[in-house]
Amino acid sequence: MTKVVRYFLQGLVITVPVGITAIVIYKVFAWFFSVFSIFGTIISPVVDPFIILVLALISIVLMGMLGSSIILRPLFTLIDSTLEHTPVVKTVYSSIKDFMSAFVGSKKRFNKPVLITINKENNIQQLGFVTKEDLSELNLGKNTVAVYVPLSYSISGNLLIIPTDHITVVDASSPEVMKFIVSGGVTDIDD
Repeated sequence: MTKVVRYFLQGLVITVPVGITAIVIYKVFAWFFSVFSIFGTIISPVVDPFIILVLALISIVLMGMLGSSIILRPLFTLIDSTLEHTPVVKTVYSSIKDFMSAFVGSKKRFNKPVLITINKENNIQQLGFVTKEDLSELNLGKNTVAVYVPLSYSISGNLLIIPTDHITVVDASSPEVMKFIVSGGVTDIDD
């Protein structure tokens, strides 16, 4: 029974971010489509979806611009704070927000590619990214760091706590290392 629960939880971890992203994109797309329908503006059944997609992308860029403006920033901060303190919603919202900001936000976390030695005896190594260097809040010692290891052909990965003497910094750009890992090593690293 515990395996079923573990598989269920793993399934949630995989499907929830994908599902939420798909729902958001669908809702934005449907909203723009409904606006077109209200005004009776139909150019062509083939062209309309492309126009709606472009409008959806423009609206997302505008939301980014508005969120960065000094005038509306307090409103977005209020909305963010409300979502961060709402039971159940805060778990999903804060996880997705942290994950997104790790890739594209101001708090990029996947910017330190490293090679970790998993097994010194057989020299087995794995690529990953240092996400946190100070683990004192977890009482894990000063000589350990948190390393996220993405899985190939997947949107998931593992967080490993690694001693600093098992880590070698990789002299390559983070996006290229991520692309190399996710592709299973079949892509070339560009200089």
